[in-house]
Amino acid sequence: MSANIVTVDEESLRKDIKNLVRKTVEETLNALLDEGASELVGAGRYERTAGREAYRSGHYARKLVTGAGEVELNVPKPRGATFQTAVIERYRRRETSVEEAIVEMYLAGVSTRRIEDVSELLWGAPVSSGTVSNLNEKAFASIEAWRQRPLEGDCPYVFVDGIYLKRSWGGSYENVAVLVAIGVNSTGDREVIGCAEGYTESADSWREFFSWLRGRGLSGVRLVTGDKCAGMLGALEEVFPGARYQRCTVHFYRNVLGRVPVTRRKAVARMLKAIHAQESREACSRKAAEVADELDGMRLGAAARTVRDGFSETLAYTDFPPEHWRRIRTNNGIERINREIRRRTRVVGTFPDGNSALMLVTARLKYIVEHEWGKRRYLDMSKLEEMDELSKKAEG
Repeated sequence: MSANIVTVDEESLRKDIKNLVRKTVEETLNALLDEGASELVGAGRYERTAGREAYRSGHYARKLVTGAGEVELNVPKPRGATFQTAVIERYRRRETSVEEAIVEMYLAGVSTRRIEDVSELLWGAPVSSGTVSNLNEKAFASIEAWRQRPLEGDCPYVFVDGIYLKRSWGGSYENVAVLVAIGVNSTGDREVIGCAEGYTESADSWREFFSWLRGRGLSGVRLVTGDKCAGMLGALEEVFPGARYQRCTVHFYRNVLGRVPVTRRKAVARMLKAIHAQESREACSRKAAEVADELDGMRLGAAARTVRDGFSETLAYTDFPPEHWRRIRTNNGIERINREIRRRTRVVGTFPDGNSALMLVTARLKYIVEHEWGKRRYLDMSKLEEMDELSKKAEG
């Protein structure tokens, strides 16, 4: 009597299983990429929604080496926005360790619950919220070291702003201010030079913030750009007495337009922009006077008074090289960062304390600096050196 003997080609079976796992990983990653693109543009494929600012514009292929083998990713290319994914960093060819990937996902704005779900999809086992918290503590130790790092060299241009986040306090909720400073150093590179908690944007908070920056080595400050805040101005004069204050022109426009009927704001906005399109301080001042007179003629007296009272604070930039004017007269750069911070903090909701808010904001700033700013020079500082040389010759 003979028995049927079943033989198994183990090598072929292993290959088939590996291909199945690789295909599953590939499909999962591409699904996550498409989901991220849908969240970015605010609509799914072929879906039309009101108010959207970004649109899908196809995909590009990118290889990624994983433990299951090489997979091909179809990375979305949205038009009108920069697509980033917390799972796969741009240009990365090889997967990181599980721990590194978890930390990167958290810092890139993925919620703890989502990290648990994604980790189970990618690695076959969920990562507990406790594990995520422990990894975050390790990450935050390096983040705090970066926040407290010494500042070297002069920083002629500094941009400052405060962002308010919600925190719980004794069973109730209140706002906590996180003060942020960006600097352009003597080589023309942009860097985040400060991020600290301030309960309010008061004179004491700003004084402590500026003193902390100076204590870490901030020097050579010549122009500080920010929104109008009496507490900040007093603290700036005390800690950096040689620095000029530049009121952000965009914030100035908003203050004026807040006193203008909605139907007339577009026309008035064009008038205001013309003030800072002039070639010199004198020309700007003349144009501001003309605009104020026009506003009076339009029976917009409150807007006219705001222009007359505040335009001179917006002209400090004219004492610096014209090539720098467009970038040093506004806080647009730091405003964009604040929008990115708000996007991340919306995932968290309300923070348990001010320090956790500060750490997450700092983590986001560090991520932006290392992944988005790159090494492209922000300003050509030789123009400032040339202006200084001309001033010395004129004085001599």
